[in-house]
Amino acid sequence: MNWWHRQGRLCKSIRKGMEQETRLKPVREFRAYRRNLPHIELASSVYFITFRTTEGFTLSEEAKDITFESIKFHSGKKYELYACVVMETHVHIILRPLSAQARRPVPPLGRPVPPANKANSKLVGADSAFYSLAQITHSIKSYSANRIQKLLHRNGSAWLDESYDRIVRDDEEYLEKMNYVINNPVKADLVEKPEDYKWLTLKWQIS
Repeated sequence: MNWWHRQGRLCKSIRKGMEQETRLKPVREFRAYRRNLPHIELASSVYFITFRTTEGFTLSEEAKDITFESIKFHSGKKYELYACVVMETHVHIILRPLSAQARRPVPPLGRPVPPANKANSKLVGADSAFYSLAQITHSIKSYSANRIQKLLHRNGSAWLDESYDRIVRDDEEYLEKMNYVINNPVKADLVEKPEDYKWLTLKWQIS
């Protein structure tokens, strides 16, 4: 490998490290960036998040248990969890990140959901910082992946690195996403009623 190739690889490594460091920092106001997918973050917003297993890997019941408990474990610590469902190949979550500064309280969600815009990023003051989506998904994925690897005695990641996320814009979209999460196992013909699915939880069920 010649010098130019080594320099090129080094630059890519540095850029990747800088991108990772940036993504793992708390969010203070509006932020947008792109990897394979676009990502937009706005302090105090509600998000619909989806992440998937690596190609060819499906979650066993024990692996779904681990993932489900990992999501619920961080509820009230890094985010307020409104709903989540763990399927064989993917996970859907609706949440709102909490303040990363000594877990300061955030305004109640209320109804309707406040419209997502830059003005609402000031709801808790300019000096407040919220856990970023990268911090949140990293916590869930890394913990659950390590447990799953030990359980199954396998190497390699359980999850694709990048997640899909979308800001929930208003009350109508909030209800739409909640309905989507709740009915996911029904549409997949896994259960007849959402309440019969073990790996589904809603805000009023979280304990």
